[in-house]
Amino acid sequence: MPRLVAFSCSNASLAPLRERVCAGLSGRVLELGFGSGSNVGHYPMGVSEIVAIEPSDTAWRLSTPVRESSRIQIVRGSRDGQVLNEPDAHVDAALSTFTLCTIPNALAALAEVRRVLKPGGPLHFLEHGLAPDAEVQRFQRRLEPIQKVLAGGCHLTRSTAEMLREAGFEITELDTFYLPGAPKSEGALSLGIAR
Repeated sequence: MPRLVAFSCSNASLAPLRERVCAGLSGRVLELGFGSGSNVGHYPMGVSEIVAIEPSDTAWRLSTPVRESSRIQIVRGSRDGQVLNEPDAHVDAALSTFTLCTIPNALAALAEVRRVLKPGGPLHFLEHGLAPDAEVQRFQRRLEPIQKVLAGGCHLTRSTAEMLREAGFEITELDTFYLPGAPKSEGALSLGIAR
């Protein structure tokens, strides 16, 4: 599964979205679901360190070339985003891209991210999930059981905005749209910032 995710997440059409979601990040950044390091090349100059939260040893190995060539210090943090070992107020910002769909308890992970963020620190996010249109949502609900089996537990019907609010974040920027060229059931995206 990590190899499949690395392949699908390295899609060139996602590069402009990764640029957008990483814009404005600075200082020490916790990246939830680091994977094979697809975001590293998009981090701005103000980022000094990445605390990579990645449970998969295979994904971590796949990220070796990216980590070794990065100008940013990258350290592997906790393995489980739902139970972070990092201390309170440890990071200046956080980033989550295509991660909240798969974490078994996404609300627990968001609560942990909130805990390790410095007060007022931003969480930048780019996630796929529940579509804005009722017709697409109905199809997503029918497709989700198959999706979860074939895609390592990936949910199609999680609402990123609702989860963020429930975890105590205030969304300060939010753009919802469909990824051009992707099926609407898979390509309903939310990109924004929460604090």
